[in-house]
Amino acid sequence: MQVPVIHRVTALDLTLQRRPWPFADQRRAEISAHFAAEQRARPGLWNGRVLLGRDPVFSGDRLSANYFETDFASFLAWRDWGFPDKEIFNGFGMGALLASDGAFVLGEMGQHTSNPGRIYFPSGTPDLDDVRGDTVDIAGSVMRELEEETGLPPADCRADADWHCVYTGPALAMMRILRVDMPGEALRTRIEANLAREAQPELAAIHLVRRRADLTAAMPRFVTAFIETQL
Repeated sequence: MQVPVIHRVTALDLTLQRRPWPFADQRRAEISAHFAAEQRARPGLWNGRVLLGRDPVFSGDRLSANYFETDFASFLAWRDWGFPDKEIFNGFGMGALLASDGAFVLGEMGQHTSNPGRIYFPSGTPDLDDVRGDTVDIAGSVMRELEEETGLPPADCRADADWHCVYTGPALAMMRILRVDMPGEALRTRIEANLAREAQPELAAIHLVRRRADLTAAMPRFVTAFIETQL
């Protein structure tokens, strides 16, 4: 994974294409065996459909890229096996929750998820629910994931116009700051109350970051690289 590069843009031009993925087709038996083993460890994993990207181009204030549809099992194998297809990236949106007192609010993934213990902003690999015509709607994906993971409705946030695109090669995190008119501790309490009402919440804990000393090894580098530019 390369050193993170951050591009600040105002427009995302993300087009869905119908195309095969040779990696998934050629290694289907291995992929199926790998996913079966992962499901035995975490029975809650579901082999749904997801969208992966290729051909990213940053030009001026715009990001352009193409997406294609595949199954989650193929994505998981590609990730776990060290990203063998270097032309592909996981391009996802992230809602960088920012409380009124300057605290960033992040969630810790539960042990039943595919990223147990990892800490980052509400996010998720886009799927077919994020497609509008032939366009991948990352802005909509961010708000959907925000509400699903934290219980916060989009109306409670003010989204900045800019996107901070943190590119590492295999990953392209498209982050948009979401401002909430509530102090960090109060926002954490509100989200934790929502998690307590869920039978199997996606998040296991909520973390506040106010200074660089609050960053931890459980946070992916694309998350810490972004936060470091903001503190």
